[in-house]
Amino acid sequence: MNFKDYDEKALLDLEAKYCSFGDTVHYLDPPKIFSRCEGSFLYDATDTPYLDLQMWYSAVNFGYGNQRLNNALKRQIDSLPQLASQYLHSEKIELATALCRHMEDSHQIKGRVHFNVGGSQAVEDSLKLVRNFCGGKSFMLAFEGGYHGRTIGASSITSSYRYRRRYGHFGDRGMFIPFPYCFRCPYKMRRDFCDLFCVGQFERLFETEYYGLWDAKASDAEYAAFYVECVQGTGGYVIPPPGYFPALKRVLEKYGILLVDDEIQMGFYRTGKFFGIENFDVSPDVLVFGKAMTNGLNPLAGMWAKEEMISPEIFPCGSTHSTFASNPLGTAVALETLKMVQEIDYESKVKDSGRYFLEGLKVLKKKYAIIGDVDGLGLALRAEICAADGFTPDKAMMDRIADEGLRGDIEVDGRKFGLVLDIGGYYKNVITFAPSLEITREEIDLGFRLLEEILRRVTK
Repeated sequence: MNFKDYDEKALLDLEAKYCSFGDTVHYLDPPKIFSRCEGSFLYDATDTPYLDLQMWYSAVNFGYGNQRLNNALKRQIDSLPQLASQYLHSEKIELATALCRHMEDSHQIKGRVHFNVGGSQAVEDSLKLVRNFCGGKSFMLAFEGGYHGRTIGASSITSSYRYRRRYGHFGDRGMFIPFPYCFRCPYKMRRDFCDLFCVGQFERLFETEYYGLWDAKASDAEYAAFYVECVQGTGGYVIPPPGYFPALKRVLEKYGILLVDDEIQMGFYRTGKFFGIENFDVSPDVLVFGKAMTNGLNPLAGMWAKEEMISPEIFPCGSTHSTFASNPLGTAVALETLKMVQEIDYESKVKDSGRYFLEGLKVLKKKYAIIGDVDGLGLALRAEICAADGFTPDKAMMDRIADEGLRGDIEVDGRKFGLVLDIGGYYKNVITFAPSLEITREEIDLGFRLLEEILRRVTK
């Protein structure tokens, strides 16, 4: 069968008949089919360019078709493309060494790296690691709005019940704590005078055994670890206030609870730092990474953990396993990514582009009342779409904005463009911007011209 000659309708008919919808999110009806990609752009069958401001949920931090990373993959295909994971290859060892040395340099902590094929699988591995280290404790703390994956264990600490509702629980359970979402503070406090009231409310849970977390007589917490995203991803790129994470870590250390940092969306300079947590003056006990490490070219993820948690004596051979863990293709590309970010000053590059992008969002906020809040850290940025009061979430309007972008009919300087936007947030009313870290000023300006035309259309 040769499907290259099928038109888009015929392909969509086949998709509707033969593809599981369980692994799909159809934001548009009918869904969009793309044909190729380059830099910051996707292209459809008519070769219309769509400026992508979400880059595969932050998996393609370094641009589509990045030649340096593509070439690393090609070289590995021609040398050692496949190897069973019980054997070693240099790329795995070099990659783990580089990641551990980064943690030693940035956090002064020794540890080890454990690989797997995807973010959810790495979270599952971390749950095993934590439960093993903490004597089998299966209860975890996590944030409201947090997202850690949709496998059974990962979904138990993801705050959306809809990911668990039909499947039940298999041991791990999450207790969800309010994230410091200052625009929609659940405590109705104001950021400029709250004195981190939310941390105080969390610590209050340990005051007495009747709040359910702490046995003062045994000096023991029922919960093993707190799983955090330093900047919430699917939750809407919510950025915590200064001082929050150090204050939270002090509470966790006081009561013997581990801090597990999920960097799957924010890692590898999305926020202007190698790992996002490095913006917040705190060190994790476990760190989970993935996505952008291979620029989306090959599934690879993993976790770093402190030596006392992951040493061979504590976490021995066979504790977890995947056929494709630490595969040569993924580790070769990831190793090249780490070499590239050592040679190029992505910290300055991302912070500069992020400031420029955020200033543009602030201009749009002043012009359009439906933009209730804008914020950003590096090139992780947000614009919250609201009703005319500037606060009430407006999911329907957000859907219209995303749909308009995918029409591919916005004319700029005589050429038609589309705009790819991601929808996030607790109310699915937030544009979460995760552009390529290689995005140019000209492309950012184009993005604002496209976005403003969309806003003009939906508000006229």
